[in-house]
Amino acid sequence: MIHKPAPGAPAAAAEIAAPVAPNKATKAQRQTLFATGLGNALEWYDWGIYSAFAIYFATEVFNPKDPLAALLGAMAVFAVGFIARPLGGFVFGWLADHMGRRASMISTVGLASFGSLMIALVPTYNAAGAWAAVVLLTARLLQGLAHGGEMPSAQTYISEAAPAARRGLWSSLIYVSGTSGVVIGLLFGYFLNLVLSKQDMQAWGWRIPFIIGAVLGLYTLIARSRMKETEAFMEVKASVREPVWPEIRRNWRSALRVIGLGVGATVCYYVWSVSAVQQAVLIHKMDQGTALLASVLSNVVLIISLPFWGKFSDRFGRRANMLIGTGVPIVLFPLLVNTIGQSFWSLFLPATLILVFMGAVLSISPAVFAEMFPTRIRTVGVAVPYAVAVAIFGGTAPYLQSWTNATFGPAAFTVYVVALLAISTLVAWKLPETKGKDLTK
Repeated sequence: MIHKPAPGAPAAAAEIAAPVAPNKATKAQRQTLFATGLGNALEWYDWGIYSAFAIYFATEVFNPKDPLAALLGAMAVFAVGFIARPLGGFVFGWLADHMGRRASMISTVGLASFGSLMIALVPTYNAAGAWAAVVLLTARLLQGLAHGGEMPSAQTYISEAAPAARRGLWSSLIYVSGTSGVVIGLLFGYFLNLVLSKQDMQAWGWRIPFIIGAVLGLYTLIARSRMKETEAFMEVKASVREPVWPEIRRNWRSALRVIGLGVGATVCYYVWSVSAVQQAVLIHKMDQGTALLASVLSNVVLIISLPFWGKFSDRFGRRANMLIGTGVPIVLFPLLVNTIGQSFWSLFLPATLILVFMGAVLSISPAVFAEMFPTRIRTVGVAVPYAVAVAIFGGTAPYLQSWTNATFGPAAFTVYVVALLAISTLVAWKLPETKGKDLTK
């Protein structure tokens, strides 16, 4: 419900999104959650379509005489875009903790939308030479800034708006919407692959999903401008006047936990949800349409599983989920990574199996991260270490996988992923239980 201000209280106090009622959300609250989820979906859609369509635009933006070098160049730009995420996490995290979650979420989606438009209009190598790559790089850096603040702001908003007893379930919206963005991007690739020739896809078809992303970003910006601020933020903003840096320093252990929990899950998720199509086509010679369809359907199964994992954590605790979601893939990854061949099932089955178990950690990461930090630094406290983990490990995963496969063979990358998953499992084992924690403190 939306609380009315007490007599004499500032009028702005009415403009808050109070914790959602356990049984039924109002129409205004559903609209707010939709705007939150849509913006988060667009972030994931951005890097999902970049990875899926890189095999088409790489030789358009980079020198077409060496297709492999062009693809590595496109993946390097993909990774470089993640370098901006920590800076974006700090800037937009600070904005969320000082000006409000709503202000940050409006700013991030606007900047990301502009980056999509730049990629859609990037000139070709034949027309602009090396400047084409410069435009692409600039667009990815802008998107990196926006994406560094988008997810932490969105997950903080959802966690603060949710009732404590159902926070795990509500937090699953972040990866439900995010993975939906990936699925939509892959579906675009699948259907465009059906209706357009390979020549048309390479010449201009790959620009279509980026144009759509820019338009949807503008729509989301308008929708988010109508959102209400969270009650937890408004209460802290009205009562706390102490410097923020001492509080950040006091929570350095929580920041390290965010990095530790994020490294394994981030890389493993990117491999099976984002870059699996590229690897299946280039390494295993799977048909492009077949690989896209298998990846889409495996991600759909992941989406279905997320709310169930969220409910599981609300009943049995956050640590149980984290241990399942990081521990089981340690065993599954080396067994399944070598099963991919040229058939639909050789990608769909292993990707589905490992992603469903990963859903245990993905579904509740927003709740776990929010429960680690006090309200005053909740967004920036999560944003910076999470962005560091994603930039160093997630953003480099597609490039590193392609490079290690070509240089050392698939086994080297498998060892790398398993080691990161082991680190995340150890951190999860040491994680204090935070289920049901009061987020107004």
